[in-house]
Amino acid sequence: MPLRLVIALLFALTTASPLRAQQNPPQLAAQELPSLLTIYKDIHSHPELSTHEQRSAGIVASELRKTGCEVTENFGRYDKPDVKCYGVIGLMKNGSGPTVLVRTDLDALPVEEQTGLPYASKVVTKNDEGQEVHVMHACGHDAHMAIFIGVARSLAKLKDQWHGTIVFVGQPAEEAVGGARALLKDGLYTKFPKPDFALGFHDNAQMQTGHIGVTEGYTYANVDSVDITVRGVGGHGAYPHKTKDPIVISAEIITALQTIASREENPLDPIVVTVGSIHGGTKHNIIPDEVKMQLTVRTYKAEVRAKVLAAINRITKGIAMAAGVPPTRAPIVAVLQDQTTPATYNNPDLTKRLVAMWKQSLGAENVEATDPTMGGEDFSEYSLPDHSIPAVDFHVGAVDPTKIAESERTGEPLPSLHSSKFAPVPEPTIKLGIVAMTDAVLDLMKK
Repeated sequence: MPLRLVIALLFALTTASPLRAQQNPPQLAAQELPSLLTIYKDIHSHPELSTHEQRSAGIVASELRKTGCEVTENFGRYDKPDVKCYGVIGLMKNGSGPTVLVRTDLDALPVEEQTGLPYASKVVTKNDEGQEVHVMHACGHDAHMAIFIGVARSLAKLKDQWHGTIVFVGQPAEEAVGGARALLKDGLYTKFPKPDFALGFHDNAQMQTGHIGVTEGYTYANVDSVDITVRGVGGHGAYPHKTKDPIVISAEIITALQTIASREENPLDPIVVTVGSIHGGTKHNIIPDEVKMQLTVRTYKAEVRAKVLAAINRITKGIAMAAGVPPTRAPIVAVLQDQTTPATYNNPDLTKRLVAMWKQSLGAENVEATDPTMGGEDFSEYSLPDHSIPAVDFHVGAVDPTKIAESERTGEPLPSLHSSKFAPVPEPTIKLGIVAMTDAVLDLMKK
């Protein structure tokens, strides 16, 4: 072989080896981190309420296009036709193979930020009711978007390691419930490839950075919002015998509802029935005609959900009947269908597969088996009601370990999700989220 060819070959090998060594998720995440932190802080400073995520969706769409995705904006259809949906769908194609859905949420909350961060939100806007509210990314969706963009960038550079189609979903209105449903209603699984797997993630306000957490099986609950109007017969507070007092009836109902979990259902099935709001009356000496209550109801299994909702209806109307309320004034019990979120179920086989992979790639000590919660998450919609699309939604630790240790020492609780004082530690949270999600996609789509 001529000397010049030998030199050229040696040069190619010595320059190509470092390049190949860089093509792995941790190093790609580290490379992208500086620009992603800029994006994160910008989004954090400019949060948008549910169904108003125009700016955030635009950033996500622009960044997906830069990775080579085919992007569709303003996708989705709410039940209210006058509300625009800012869903973003990005398709990254790489030959034939599996289809994997990767989702982030876009919206923020009506919370006044008190983190003291230099990039803290100062946004004040009007909500859909016309009330002036502060807005904050108090649930970490800003970090989710930065992670999501980082995953797209990484996978675009790793196409030699996977094949198939990735469906990147930027979902609006997670906090208000209905965003995922709006995308599916508009044909997410008919206008775009239907996924073989669905993957989601959420930062965790109680877990240390550097760790991820996963729950096998049910991880978030069914969430139902129930409105109850207890109708009585009002009158003077001095003459209660001439009335049917809806306040007293409501008090009995509230107490009796707690027996659903304690006496009507299997104690091994988690159930929460919380009366979060009760309003009735205007003055000390007037017994009102009605009382309005708002409930949140949490369950896991579909059959348990149905029984609990039926029990709420039966108990409410039964107590009113026992109090002598005439049938024409029976309580009105309404389950708000547009505010219902199904339980999130992590497919056991898929969970086991990813956990085994994560323990190898991240270290077994950094992968936690987390307990299920009674919180809600509409990522559940992507696996469909029968869970026919295997899905996993995992946690990304977002808290400085020293703060966790301090909390354990002092007993002072850490700021929770939705707290005005919560913000993830950006660098490690974003970096680990990118690595964990990229690893998961590569495992499911590897050549």
